[in-house]
Amino acid sequence: MRNLIHFISTNWLVITAVIISSITVLSLTPLDELPAAPGSDKLHHLIAYAALVTPLALRKPKYWWFIVIFFLAYSGLVELIQPYVNRYGEWLDMAANSLGLFCGLLIAELLSFIFPARLSRSDQQ
Repeated sequence: MRNLIHFISTNWLVITAVIISSITVLSLTPLDELPAAPGSDKLHHLIAYAALVTPLALRKPKYWWFIVIFFLAYSGLVELIQPYVNRYGEWLDMAANSLGLFCGLLIAELLSFIFPARLSRSDQQ
């Protein structure tokens, strides 16, 4: 588990870029109807944004809180854009996104507490 956490915290930028790109494509692709998927729509939002923030929170680069605030603003912007691409923007989706960000931060803190990473000085730059 420590190796996985070290891998995520070392490659957090690439992982975060892939996740935010996936969220963007999945949120803004026009659809005639939403595909059937297990679980609720709000749960999907929560999981996506928890996954988005966890690598960042494991690494905690300089100014990481500003990036978290950007993710929150980004989720609101996506909800505002969705009606223009044949999707439904909902404020409850943004609430689920916000809760997902909080859960991701909490997960990262718990993982850091249970499995403290020993990053070398060069890794922390």
